[in-house]
Amino acid sequence: MNIHEYQAKELLAKFGVPVPAGHAAMSVDEAVEAAKKLPGPLWVVKAQIHAGGRGKGRFKELSESAKGGVRLAHSIDEVHEHAAEMLGKTLVTVQTGPQGKQVQRLYITDGVDIAKEFYLALLVDRETGRIAVVASTEGGMNIEDVAHETPEKIRTITIDPATGLMPHHGRAVAAALGLSGDLAKQASKVLAKLYDAFLGTDASQIEINPLAITDRGELLVLDAKVGFDSNAEFRHPDLGELRDLTEEDPMEIEASKYDLSYVKLDGNIGCMVNGAGLAMATMDIIKLNGAEPANFLDVGGGASKEKVTAAFKIILSDPAVQGILVNIFGGIMRCDIIAEGIVAAAREVDLNDPLVVRLEGTNVQQGKDILAQSGLQIIPADDLGDAAKKIVAAVKQAVPA
Repeated sequence: MNIHEYQAKELLAKFGVPVPAGHAAMSVDEAVEAAKKLPGPLWVVKAQIHAGGRGKGRFKELSESAKGGVRLAHSIDEVHEHAAEMLGKTLVTVQTGPQGKQVQRLYITDGVDIAKEFYLALLVDRETGRIAVVASTEGGMNIEDVAHETPEKIRTITIDPATGLMPHHGRAVAAALGLSGDLAKQASKVLAKLYDAFLGTDASQIEINPLAITDRGELLVLDAKVGFDSNAEFRHPDLGELRDLTEEDPMEIEASKYDLSYVKLDGNIGCMVNGAGLAMATMDIIKLNGAEPANFLDVGGGASKEKVTAAFKIILSDPAVQGILVNIFGGIMRCDIIAEGIVAAAREVDLNDPLVVRLEGTNVQQGKDILAQSGLQIIPADDLGDAAKKIVAAVKQAVPA
């Protein structure tokens, strides 16, 4: 689960992380009132969407020369002007895709005179089983660009969970950022507070870009992106209240109701698989055969007939889907349960698109018999390679180029 910048800053502030004063606003009037609560004479008006690159983004409804989704205001009237231009408009950034996202919330913050910007992030390093701290002197830039063009400017420090954060970690981060004296001490303190927040919220990512030195010699978090481990949501019901469903894909929201792992993609072949690794392999082999997957969907290891039916219906609710590949390895999950769910869903939605099913594992023959006796036009496959070739061919035949 991701949250908005203003929510991230409010959360980090509870752990003692230094952030500028700011207030969220859902309307132009609220934006003006928020600005009046701040000292000025400089304010920052920020569009709140779950995507990066807001400052360099553009609004579909405005001219190409219009300013982006992060703007400076030198008066209350300018705050009003910027808020009126942003709210209700569609902001397109490098991360939203061409469709963009509608701005429904703003964040009005104190303006800060910046002397230097840095990048700092805490992430889960799954290879080492540790928290990785990524630091760079190139703040304010896309870290992907920095990694590609000047990788030597990125330093990664890992923290062993057995020892936790140690003083030498703070010194290493300060050195990576080129800080000394009081600023080095501040960097260590900021890292300690971020580490506490990371553990305290079961975060999967805390990205600070930029972490800035102000003209007063203070380190401040000027932008924050926070994501949480969905597997730990049960421990943080308060964080669930921060979820903004308007920022999420409707199909992904529906999938979460059934505890399905679903991510919409840009292709035309829907995938239903059990197991994340098998799902990735299925998508890869679809691409290998010259087509594109329409989604990632993992039904899990012990899905019920109802869960499988829901998964099938979610795939079919995507208008881009022109064919479906079901790839199931029945270990904990039984192939006959999968087959019953497929048949039930196909009949309920009156399936017309090509459907290829590859089953292997527990009760595989019973599953194949259920599909064969269903009376539906289901194409069986012997293995994953065979399944991918058949669904790609079937879609091409059904939808002539």
